[in-house]
Amino acid sequence: MSYVVEKFKVFGKKETYLKFLNTLKYSLYVIFHPADGFWDLIHAKRGSYSAANFIVILTLLTHVWKLRFTSFIVLDVNWEEVNIFMEFATILLPLAIFCICNWATTTLFDGKGKLGDVYMGTAYALTPYPLIQIPIIILSNFVTIEEAAFYNVGNTVSFLWCGMLLIMAMMMIHQYSFGKTLAFAFITIFAMLVFIFIMLLFFSMISQGIAYFISLGREVVFRLN
Repeated sequence: MSYVVEKFKVFGKKETYLKFLNTLKYSLYVIFHPADGFWDLIHAKRGSYSAANFIVILTLLTHVWKLRFTSFIVLDVNWEEVNIFMEFATILLPLAIFCICNWATTTLFDGKGKLGDVYMGTAYALTPYPLIQIPIIILSNFVTIEEAAFYNVGNTVSFLWCGMLLIMAMMMIHQYSFGKTLAFAFITIFAMLVFIFIMLLFFSMISQGIAYFISLGREVVFRLN
């Protein structure tokens, strides 16, 4: 009986591993066939959160590798002053805020996507970033100043491709028209700015409240002494 249980566990792990590989490989189909790809990603369950998380992690690592290994000819960065956690935050925070704001605004106007769907679509839309950035990071160490334009072109293409895929992802996930998707892209950006303002205001009030009670406590201790 124990032998059967062990074999079942191994088989289960293998199935999980194969599913992860298949859903990760599907990201390559998505970036070249965004309309069908993003539709099937969500509605036909061709994607997975594990693959989405892997793409996000790879994007974070690629961003750090870009700062560390790109030639100074095309990107002058003082690595000693780089805070890796802050660099991670510059990607993770906008990603989280975008997903929340997009889901919140589209839900009010018949958007079909759930918060998890928005996250998965956004993560898969990041696929071109590591696919393009990693080769041009390597290439940057073999080019001259005159040839640095090739790096700049690849860098621009990676961002534009991700942006186009993100628009297509939101259009397929929420089942909007192209015009309505663009409109809600601007609405999402506005909502993100409002969200950031409220968070900054909230933390500012919290910090001022903490500072007030600390000063009050010091005053009490001073008077007691």
